[in-house]
Amino acid sequence: MFSTPIGRISRKSLGLAVVATVGLAMAVAGVLDAHAAVAGNVFVAPTGDDANPGTQAAPVRSVQRAQQLVDVTVVLEDGFYRLASPLSLSSADSGTGGHNVVWTADTGARPVLAGSIQLTGWTRMSASSPIFVAQAPASLRTRQLYVNGTRVDRAHGALPASLTGQNSTGYSGGATTMAGWRNPSGAKPQLEFVYRGGLGAWTEPRCPVSSISSAGAVTMAQPCWENSTNRACCFADGRAYNLVGRKGITEQPTQVENAFQFLSASTPGQWFLDQGDGKVYYVPRSGENMATADVEAPALEQLVTGTGVSHLVFNGIQFSYATWLGSNSGDGFAEIQANYQVTGSDGAASQGLCHVPPPTYTLGKCPFGAWTQIPGNVSFTNDTFIQFTNDAFVHLGAAGLALGNGSQHDLVKGDIFTDISGNGIQIGNVDMPTATGAAQTTSNTIADNHVFNLPAEYHGGIGIDSGYTASDSISHNQIDHTAYTAISQGWGGWPDKEMEAPQPNFTHDNAIANNLIFDHMSLLNDGGGIYTQGITGTSLANGEKVTGNLIHDQTGKGHVIYTDNGCTFESILGNGVYSTGAANAWGSVHHNFAPGATTTSDPTDVENNFFQNPPSTGSGNGVTVANNTTITSGSQVPAGIVNNAGLEPAFQGLLNWTQAPLPPVGGAHRVVLGNLVVGDSANAASWSLQTNLQVGSVINGDRTYTVASLPAALVGAAWVRAANSSKTSTANPLVTFTISQAATVFVGVDTRSGRRPWMDSSWVDTGTALTTDESGTTRTFEVFRKGFAAGQVALGPNAANTNMYTIAVV
Repeated sequence: MFSTPIGRISRKSLGLAVVATVGLAMAVAGVLDAHAAVAGNVFVAPTGDDANPGTQAAPVRSVQRAQQLVDVTVVLEDGFYRLASPLSLSSADSGTGGHNVVWTADTGARPVLAGSIQLTGWTRMSASSPIFVAQAPASLRTRQLYVNGTRVDRAHGALPASLTGQNSTGYSGGATTMAGWRNPSGAKPQLEFVYRGGLGAWTEPRCPVSSISSAGAVTMAQPCWENSTNRACCFADGRAYNLVGRKGITEQPTQVENAFQFLSASTPGQWFLDQGDGKVYYVPRSGENMATADVEAPALEQLVTGTGVSHLVFNGIQFSYATWLGSNSGDGFAEIQANYQVTGSDGAASQGLCHVPPPTYTLGKCPFGAWTQIPGNVSFTNDTFIQFTNDAFVHLGAAGLALGNGSQHDLVKGDIFTDISGNGIQIGNVDMPTATGAAQTTSNTIADNHVFNLPAEYHGGIGIDSGYTASDSISHNQIDHTAYTAISQGWGGWPDKEMEAPQPNFTHDNAIANNLIFDHMSLLNDGGGIYTQGITGTSLANGEKVTGNLIHDQTGKGHVIYTDNGCTFESILGNGVYSTGAANAWGSVHHNFAPGATTTSDPTDVENNFFQNPPSTGSGNGVTVANNTTITSGSQVPAGIVNNAGLEPAFQGLLNWTQAPLPPVGGAHRVVLGNLVVGDSANAASWSLQTNLQVGSVINGDRTYTVASLPAALVGAAWVRAANSSKTSTANPLVTFTISQAATVFVGVDTRSGRRPWMDSSWVDTGTALTTDESGTTRTFEVFRKGFAAGQVALGPNAANTNMYTIAVV
């Protein structure tokens, strides 16, 4: 698996949208008009109540209640919003009269829309066991688990013995060891076989095991097995009729997943869900304390869906912790390419074959290539003018964001996409190649996003994947550390392998410009940094433009800028490519079988590029190769290309992104703070009550000083954000607040001034310290504690002209 450790995120008073840079916040401010100031905003908080009116003083609790109340703006306060069901939007939720309906984080807030449940009550299976166990709801079905904000691997390992006798139902033998495996509940494990490269070097199909006999015969799930091993075949040259990859899997599984028997002291970070009794088993990694760990089990398959919606903005929201169970079903994951799959009982025989097989073969369903797309955990179709700005799509089990058929004039800008099981961003689909009017996917902008460390599970996925689209722009994104291709555009070109025309489609005027791509193709092969396939327009004038991109350090085989089957009318202009590995900088040229073709080869214009390891292709037959420079290292790429590729200056802060603070563990059992009163009236507005103290929390309401390190006892604590300017106040008490139950109050005091005068011997020195980052300067606070009964807590003045003391309550 492709585990993705992700750190915690810093936040301001009530948090910051996903990016901790003022420049980025300014860059997207225009998107939000002035709606944040419009009277009648609906406020939402995890501690709110849906019986409330939704004012700032009395917020509602759920996004579904906010949906019922919103006129212009929904303001989400800090914290986790655990969804019992997806937020489902329709045309009734659209903006009207030239205004957007805006769903936005409050100033500095870091709201998380989460589709998970938190698992607590972890105990060792036995005193000496490395395995911990917790009870989950009996109904839980999930393929992912996250511990302290990091994806952990479903239990997996190698085949215990080779399988024999592959046949139409599975294998005739070799699985006697697996036949004896049982879950702790006594049920048989629901095993899954993974085949890296099994249906082409760019694929990683998966099939569930239906059953294993006591003699070791394996029956695989259907129709996955049929769709993965017996695709309609064959042309005289041996190609399967779908023309994409092989007829079927022939190799042994490269991995077996989802067996309790793989868990041991040597497999830290692996987990198993026993569907017999709903218990989850986990082997902690070094340093993990399961008594305090935040363990998130995704339960929902979708977080937000929308059909027919227009003029909607999502800003500053993290979308996290959703699963996808499609590959658990009989369909499994019989991959074609780019996380498209063959599905259905007649999938192998007919899905997407249309007219391509010989006339004697009559089972093809049209249009050609219309295979099943992996869904998005956030998805919209037939939508217009939808905007995602300053958001994060992280810890997701399907594709991240899917803007499907009929998505028009959408904007995805300044967002994070990481730790997603499949494709990061999907634009359009491949089942409506000749759509017209409102059904087309067109005029969308995907710009200044950071897409990295994905796909995490379905490794044939793409960073940014486009099907049939027109007038779309993919620009100034940084895409790095992908298992397969970074950007993929187009579809339906494979018939040229059999001297047939590519699938006709409405695609035209798409631009892939000024992106920075590196460390891609880390696991699979036959892809590239930018991959294009199928007809891209009706001429070079309106065909796809690949310009100004900087691409380096490709691992897998293929071509860095890859013009694959039927790629017609593509222009590759002014790009920089180096450190290509085994791949050519660009390629390749194909015979032009497009309708009305006037050239022998697919028209392609390759000019003014700086290529390391270019192919020997020259001009002629419709192809122009001119004014390109062969280089030997990245230092020879002109500064103009290097400096203009990737995130624009206002969005560079995305590279410092870390995820929103984790939720407190135990929820309602935590102490609750209330009734804050500050004696320093001049700075009282900068004080606030907070939950979930974490590294990265902004410690003062009037400074951007952040927590750099915390004693373990204070992680996740309720706390008080003070004003640094209150450090010289002599008010006594300086601050009072109430606690909902008996608790320990911790006060951290700057070591330059030590214990405050009002801190008598009842305040115990814990011998620990927290540190802060003051714009690059580290300050150390020694931590004292004192127990208080439920009720009021009063603390005296700072009494020193150094940093204001810090307050946490556990």
